[in-house]
Parts: sequence; C-alpha cells; structure tokens
Amino acid sequence: MILSDKTIYKYLESGELVIEPLEPGQVQPASVDIRLGTSFLKLDENNFEAMSLTDEIKYISMEADEIIIPSNSFLLATTMEYIKLPCNLTAFVEGRSSIGRMGLFIQNAGWVDPGFEGEITLELYNANRLPIKLEKGRRICQLVFAQMDDMALNPYQGKYQGQRSAVGSRIFLDEEC
Repeated sequence: MILSDKTIYKYLESGELVIEPLEPGQVQPASVDIRLGTSFLKLDENNFEAMSLTDEIKYISMEADEIIIPSNSFLLATTMEYIKLPCNLTAFVEGRSSIGRMGLFIQNAGWVDPGFEGEITLELYNANRLPIKLEKGRRICQLVFAQMDDMALNPYQGKYQGQRSAVGSRIFLDEEC
C-alpha cells in the first residue's frame, strides 16, 4: 500500500519515519520531494581499464553547491536529507518528471529497504546532448513510501547503512553464495 500525505505526516509526527531536514511543501499527496546535497562522486576513469564486480572502484570526490553534468555522463550525488525508515516501511526513489523531461535520469537502484538509515546516494545520468547544471537544495527526486504486510525479520544492516555523503559501489564486499 502506497502511503498518502496524511499517513506520511503521522509517521513523521510519531518519529517512526525520520526525514531531516524537512521543509514545508516537500510532502506531496503520495510522496516526499527530496533535495540535492553537496557531495558528488565521479568515476576515476583514468585509474583503470575496466570495472569489475570484485575490485574496489576508484572515485573522485567533490563537494560543491552546484555542479555541471556533461552530456552522456554519469555522476553519484547525495541527498540533502537524512532518512530513517522503520522496519515496516520501504521506499522507492523516483525521479521528478520535470527533471526527466530535461534528459536527467535519477535512480538509486530504485529501492530503499526497511530499516535503512542515512543519506541516499543517487545515480545521475545526463542522457541529453547538452550539459545540465544542478544546484544544492533543489528538489531532485521523490520518495514513495509503501507499508509492508508485516515488520521485516531482518531490517537493512548492509554496507551502506548510516552513510553520509555520496558513497560509491561497494559490490566488491559482497560474499557470493
């Protein structure tokens, strides 16, 4: 079940759901608008020939109030908001339609597990032929919350728990079955 603004407010007021900082107007009828932070990561393309799932990936870290994403480029960014989900809610990260119409695709693998806590690292891709300038504090994506049928037995405690700032892929830490 997707949460309405009324239910989102109830979760926020009870403290079960945390979104900080949260400004008036960010809560929409069925989502919460999330703003762009100041932490960015760019792949260090000159540091390796190819990426693999078993080796640590090197990034160039940047802190900025605004950034330009060149045409056909990929960048990791963070949200301004720190999120804390209870064990019975999950969230979907969705790009805003107005931004998608500019050719900027926004993801974070699309899913935030129950129990996650931290800033959300966003995956940004400029599919346009023109560079796109982004500024901190602008509403860049939205979280759509869904209530689970029961509390998660094993809430999220993974390798991105508690992250602050943009965090690159940690897939090399995965233990395969």
